[in-house]
Amino acid sequence: MKKVFRIIMLAMTGLLSAALFVACGDVESEFSTAPCALYFDNQTHNNATLAEAMTPFSGIFVTITTTSKSGAQYFVFTNNQGSSSQVVFDAKDKQRQQAGQLILGLNGAIIVGYGFSETFYAYDRECPNCFDSNALPLRSYPLKVNSAGIASCSNCHRTYDLNNGGIIASGSGGKKMTRFPVVTTGAYGLLSVR
Repeated sequence: MKKVFRIIMLAMTGLLSAALFVACGDVESEFSTAPCALYFDNQTHNNATLAEAMTPFSGIFVTITTTSKSGAQYFVFTNNQGSSSQVVFDAKDKQRQQAGQLILGLNGAIIVGYGFSETFYAYDRECPNCFDSNALPLRSYPLKVNSAGIASCSNCHRTYDLNNGGIIASGSGGKKMTRFPVVTTGAYGLLSVR
């Protein structure tokens, strides 16, 4: 009986090893290794524009950037339905920025939201097929998001489906949108992008 059990275990181990080996082929990583760091407490800031995007099945995606006015730093939230709002940095936001813990993707902007799904997404706003962080001079190829959650590049004319992992919706082949790991605790909760 022990010999039969040992043979079965060896066979199962071999099958598992073969399955893992096959699964390790050319696979595009789901998330980018590019730097991105944002921790935003919407329970403290109470930003309604961001809260809409942090609501499942809302159809809302928000582009997050920063700006400065009169010496103060602000988060800027612009959604794909045409609304925009700003939130001044609090002391914790300033500390994170000074510590290098506030990095909004490859060129200063990310897009977040559930869209029409139950998966919360965080994307880089730059076109993954046009933007090159090593190019001199550095040129921005920002994506524009329409009300249906489709991002488009005015340079290569590709469109990307934000509701479906940032895959190419139209245009020639290439890379899907750059995604970052993200967690949210709800509309008026925490947003953490890494």
